[in-house]
Amino acid sequence: MFLDIKLNGELPIYLQVKNYIKDMILRGMFRSGEKLPSTREFATILKVSRNTIITAYEFLEDEGFIYIEKGKGTFINELHINKQDQWCLDWRKKINKYAVDSEKLDIMKHELIYKKGMISFKSISPDENLFNMEDFKRAFLNRISLEGNRLLNYGYAKGYKPLIDYLLDYMTSKGVDIENKDILITNGFTEGFDLILSSITNEGDNILTENPTHNTAIKLMKLHGLNIVGIDMKQDGMDIEELINKVNNNHIKLAYVIPSYHNPTGIVMSSQKRVEIYNIFKKYKIPIVEDGFNEELRYSGSHIAPLAAMAGKGNSIIYAGSLSKILFPGLRIGWILADKNLVSIMESVKRSRNIHTSFLDQAVFYEYLKEGNFEKYLKKVRREYREKYKFAVECIKRYIPCECIYGEGGIHLFIKLHGINARKVLEKCYEKKVIFTAGDIFYVDEKGEDTFRLGIARNSIEEIDEGFKIIGEVIKSMT
Repeated sequence: MFLDIKLNGELPIYLQVKNYIKDMILRGMFRSGEKLPSTREFATILKVSRNTIITAYEFLEDEGFIYIEKGKGTFINELHINKQDQWCLDWRKKINKYAVDSEKLDIMKHELIYKKGMISFKSISPDENLFNMEDFKRAFLNRISLEGNRLLNYGYAKGYKPLIDYLLDYMTSKGVDIENKDILITNGFTEGFDLILSSITNEGDNILTENPTHNTAIKLMKLHGLNIVGIDMKQDGMDIEELINKVNNNHIKLAYVIPSYHNPTGIVMSSQKRVEIYNIFKKYKIPIVEDGFNEELRYSGSHIAPLAAMAGKGNSIIYAGSLSKILFPGLRIGWILADKNLVSIMESVKRSRNIHTSFLDQAVFYEYLKEGNFEKYLKKVRREYREKYKFAVECIKRYIPCECIYGEGGIHLFIKLHGINARKVLEKCYEKKVIFTAGDIFYVDEKGEDTFRLGIARNSIEEIDEGFKIIGEVIKSMT
């Protein structure tokens, strides 16, 4: 029967042999006390080294599947597996409301999916071909050599202190006053926003946000049972009149805003509008969660300070930061900058859930950042993404008939059509092997059916030209 073993290059040979024998034992193909071939004989059968079989047997003995009697051979151990009558449950009837709602809101399951050979404009993640891997490898080796085994042990819920200190300086460089403020390291924006909502809101509270807004944020707000109050967007950000009307007529617990390179529209809120909305929230004592989404990717114009910088020594703004849409999203590192007392509470909430964000990832990320690699990388990607963005706008104007093009840079654009359903456009484009994101998933109400988002970071100039041309042809065929 051992001739049935199909060895491959995916695992070390000793593990393949061990796993094969273990599987045979568990399936009842060997009796208790049955003798296995000697290591020499088995090695000859498989045409491998004897040491390979010795190692496989040692692992099986350690796991209790075999025993070795010196001078006699290797035998199958007695297994204590008392199989009972089959018992199956219908788990769909057992899951709770949170799980049901999570599945319903999971766009990865319910939206059209990318298939090999398609031109995809769905993603707004960075182009991994631009990552400076040699710098990252060097950072990894340097930090491991400095800290060694400690990085593989448990860390602290609050985060890796050198990275926290670096990010405090980083926020200071944005004009933020960090006095009496602190940082909590998170697993990207998603965990950060979830921790904020878990610490501040209760089911049934009203939360105010731009409309449209980040789909993941909408999902989390709904899962927390919050009533979402949406404010329509103008070309420079929130509609101020609508904002004043809704804060007047609703008891708002919290506000969530994305001032720079807003997701999905790409709008950069003007400096004057930032002052206006800050003062409105201040007047009504509404705390602000500021999502620092992609604000590092400004291509032109003067620097616009985040809302958190306007607050001065005040503590009314919670800043949720992440570099995931620019650099190394696979590391899943984000941060929350907020009042020290609030951070202390959220630290306890985080500890109750996942203990800490990977210390190895944080340490390597810190080493990478402190060597100035991020600034060097930003210079390169700004140039690359600027050219893609300009070309994408030209292609939209050339090929895609639309009412409005939103976006001032970054790595995505948002399109509003002349009353045409974007999902119907998507269905026809999908048949032609082009995919993008329908805009209705970003709205908190029934709006947005005539909008869609185009992510361009991971596409070549040729793909942008070809893909946008196909989208335009489909739209023209529907008018």
